[in-house]
Amino acid sequence: MAIVLSGAITACGGGTDGSPAPSQSSALAAGSLTQSAALGGQIYNDVSLSASGRQSCASCHNPDNAHGPGNGLSVQLGGPNGDVSGFRASPSLRYMQQTPAFHFEADGTPVGGFDRDGRAGTLHEQAERPFLAAHEMANASKADVVARLQRAPYAAQFKAVFGENIFDNVDQAFSRAEFALQQFENEDPRFHPFDSKYDLFLAGKVPLTDAELRGLALFNNPAKGNCAACHSSARGADGSAPLFTDFSYDNLGVPRNPRIPATQATSYFDMGLCGPDRTDLAARTDLCGAFKVPTLRNVATRNTFFHNGAFSNLVDVVRFYVTRDTNPERWYPVNPDGTVDKFNDLPPAYRKNVNTTEGPYNRKPGMAPALDGSEIADLVQFLGTLTDGYKQ
Repeated sequence: MAIVLSGAITACGGGTDGSPAPSQSSALAAGSLTQSAALGGQIYNDVSLSASGRQSCASCHNPDNAHGPGNGLSVQLGGPNGDVSGFRASPSLRYMQQTPAFHFEADGTPVGGFDRDGRAGTLHEQAERPFLAAHEMANASKADVVARLQRAPYAAQFKAVFGENIFDNVDQAFSRAEFALQQFENEDPRFHPFDSKYDLFLAGKVPLTDAELRGLALFNNPAKGNCAACHSSARGADGSAPLFTDFSYDNLGVPRNPRIPATQATSYFDMGLCGPDRTDLAARTDLCGAFKVPTLRNVATRNTFFHNGAFSNLVDVVRFYVTRDTNPERWYPVNPDGTVDKFNDLPPAYRKNVNTTEGPYNRKPGMAPALDGSEIADLVQFLGTLTDGYKQ
């Protein structure tokens, strides 16, 4: 089962609840990074680069919460006054470094890319939008960002790394800031520590509990959870640790989230690969509603789940997967005639795109769900082993 957790992956911004960005916990380890990456770390934590003066990359991607939001908002707040609502839930930024550029496989399967719809090809390219988006850091232009960089306490360091005259060319200076953020995310080990309990289990250093082992078996079993179909739990052929994503896209028919202000307009739909943020695939209506499969590492640290933050509880997320089709009335509104408005966050014409063939979504009303209550509990216990920073 493809557990799609949340919205557009943003290298900075995404909104804040007004609390200050982390500082000491996200300080760089001295001497551990290149100059560009160390500079990127300062940019990552700099609230002065936003129009509000209160928002940095770390505001929505807190290092103390697996580089994800520290609050329970479905979507984060940004803008000049910190009160403009976003459209997608902010994700964790961990384990993105091996993401391939967006492409179609030989069989037509879309794979890779950054942001929840894959529209950015690299971390460098992806870093642009949060600086400029009206609901994020809300700078009016690249020139505004560069002007803020010139006033930053690390401006001299920026010139030392990228050239004494770097600020004379706005486009180059802005691009160098993006590059620094990219290097920070690539180099800082906190973005990819591989030190969860499951990593230690694979290394033969710790055992899993009976419940965690049962959960792992359910995770891998195609007749039960079928999670491994998109979130492989096995080491790579080269012995590399599993990333728990295949970077593909899936359409899960997640319920509409009325807590997102944009959804108050009945004409508004977020359809992932075919828009509204991504425009080059607008004609591919067969892709409407598909969002990128994320890593499940640190999933138990999340406060909101799926691209629209519709769920706030991991047990409910798994329960949704296995009862979406057997008991749809649990998750979707019921029409006046008693029918269920299933897949209500997509226009009716595109609801046929929702995945109803792979387990566990291949069931019908009245059938038994793929997992019962105790099995759901075991699977959630296993997912908890994917949290970084396990202490024996």
